Amino acid sequence: MQGIRKYLIVFVAIASLAGCKQKKKINLSGEETVAVNDFIDFFAPLDLPLEFADTSLLKAKKDNDSLLISQKNFNQFVPDSVLQQVYAKGVKPKIYVLGKVTVPKAETYLFVKTVTNDKKAVFVLGFDKDQKFIAGMPVLRPDLKSSTEQSVSMDRKYSITKKVVLKNTDGSVSEGRDVYVLNNGAKNFMLIMTDALDDKITELINPIDTLPRKNKYSADYSSGKMSLVSIRDGRSAGKISFFIHFEKSNAACIGELKGEAIMKTANTAVYQVGGDPCQLQFIFSSSAVTLKEIEGCGSRRGLNCSFDGSFAKKKVSKSANKSK
Repeated sequence: MQGIRKYLIVFVAIASLAGCKQKKKINLSGEETVAVNDFIDFFAPLDLPLEFADTSLLKAKKDNDSLLISQKNFNQFVPDSVLQQVYAKGVKPKIYVLGKVTVPKAETYLFVKTVTNDKKAVFVLGFDKDQKFIAGMPVLRPDLKSSTEQSVSMDRKYSITKKVVLKNTDGSVSEGRDVYVLNNGAKNFMLIMTDALDDKITELINPIDTLPRKNKYSADYSSGKMSLVSIRDGRSAGKISFFIHFEKSNAACIGELKGEAIMKTANTAVYQVGGDPCQLQFIFSSSAVTLKEIEGCGSRRGLNCSFDGSFAKKKVSKSANKSK
């Protein structure tokens, strides 16, 4: 019996050692490529609700190189266009893991910190249940102003809130926030609510508001107080009337377009008129519309922005329901 026990102990020890060898430690900082599941597994889970503040991002302490992701491994799963929302083309910031949030049997959110000599930013990256990239966006970009405090948070419903607190010269405090959700269908983070930092009273007049709205997608869609996509019934079947007005970057860039688009599929329409270089695509879902510029619409907007974006569907008032 003692001999058998000895062999069992040796067998268990060998099996344990073999298991340890098989489980290779993941390293994302090198040039050796990794599988997407290893890439995602490298991110430690984060508890909800969570928050990252600009004060912690700007701390002078040395970043943990064990959490570094090489450009090769990052670009294997995330398009260059994500970082180019903050950094110029060709700039390669250092990328560090912050953590992840996983929705059971659904998407996964990865948070990373990026650093260059003159910029720091936090990005959120969305992956679907099959670990395929959906979308990414910057959620925290410190502005180095002593009068402002910024933060980004995620609640237990997986909504992402970007908040700015401004200390005014008169001693008062103003607060602005944008709330986003991941839209898998549109492949982006969709803005669903905005509380403007400067809460000025403004009025946006909708010139097609009185037109009929019997079409499935006839409704008003918004991404802020001064951004509107209004859809109404067209003059004939297979057409929609629309009015678009948006203001971006604190009204530094404004765009507006009114016209009629043709339904190309069950949920897409295209604005295209002879003699007008502007071509615009509308992609509808049950709760939003996404705009994409097919050809440049520069004459209808500022030079440093575009019509591209998602707009959440607004609730229909009782009076609007009575429209003919």
